[in-house]
Amino acid sequence: MTWSHWQVPPFVTGVFFILGVLTLYWVTYNWLVSWVHQRRLKIADDVVFCAYFLNIRVSYYYFIPISLIYMLFNGSLGYWQSWAHAITLMTFFWVLNETRIKCHTKRDSILLYLLVTIPFGGLLWFWMKLKFNFSWIVFGQEWIYLLIFEVLLYLYVTMLAHDSELKVRLARFASHDALTQTENFAAYTDAMDDYFHRSRSDNQPLSMMMFDIDHFKQFNDTYGHSVGDLVLREVASTVQTVLDANPLPATFYRTGGEEFNVLFPGTEVGDVKPVVDEIFEAINHLEIQSGEHKFNVTISVGVSAVVRDDQSPMDFYNRVDRNLYHSKRHGRMRITVA
Repeated sequence: MTWSHWQVPPFVTGVFFILGVLTLYWVTYNWLVSWVHQRRLKIADDVVFCAYFLNIRVSYYYFIPISLIYMLFNGSLGYWQSWAHAITLMTFFWVLNETRIKCHTKRDSILLYLLVTIPFGGLLWFWMKLKFNFSWIVFGQEWIYLLIFEVLLYLYVTMLAHDSELKVRLARFASHDALTQTENFAAYTDAMDDYFHRSRSDNQPLSMMMFDIDHFKQFNDTYGHSVGDLVLREVASTVQTVLDANPLPATFYRTGGEEFNVLFPGTEVGDVKPVVDEIFEAINHLEIQSGEHKFNVTISVGVSAVVRDDQSPMDFYNRVDRNLYHSKRHGRMRITVA
């Protein structure tokens, strides 16, 4: 129709159709990722993507019922060529996905991609030729068109994926502390504001642990800033290990030089306290070695939860901060809950 009505070759319109579908897909994908991030759902971005570049997590056995439903829909269950086409397509996806997993980071990944797609594309069109009995010339043309589309698809999606990876890296750089790999103060203030207002509007609990490292300045003054950095990394790693081993929802932040905060959305202080105790014990038994030097680390901790009188996130923050300084003023290496 594109040729008979508009004198535009089908190949040209096909190229623009493919690019249009990809653009629509990418816009939809970015919208879904933004929606997931806004709600702080723990879903990896690449779960939404699919195929060679797109990394979908779909079990292969799902393709059997999908293929049967499609063949039933288009009335091709009675054609052996359609069964061969379906088996080839499932095998194609499996080989392509294995190639992506093992080889997509190599410099010649496009050649590996084409080594898979060209023969499988030809085989898929071969079954179509047998089923619809078109000429070898048409078969060759369609195979060439498919090859061109595959190259365009690879280049286009690779460009979009590179742009997405760059945005992810920039977003992580803006929201994470480079030294400890925890989220930073900017991420903390955004999360605190979001969690606090959800807590007030939905009447959901919100608890927070704030701690800092006792006598941290002495590490820098005595051993140098490289040792101080090592202490910060080891403490952050220990805390993250404890949080990962517990089922409570928690987000971990470095909010100052040696100050850290852990937010526990939807959790009362009574449920948080065992995790706080576990973190406290893990750090206080932490032995850090740098060269010939071995030393132990202790922390002072403040813990509290949002109460009805809190009018702003700062009211909540200040109460936890007061609890922390109560621990520091009364001998350090202790937990204050109020």
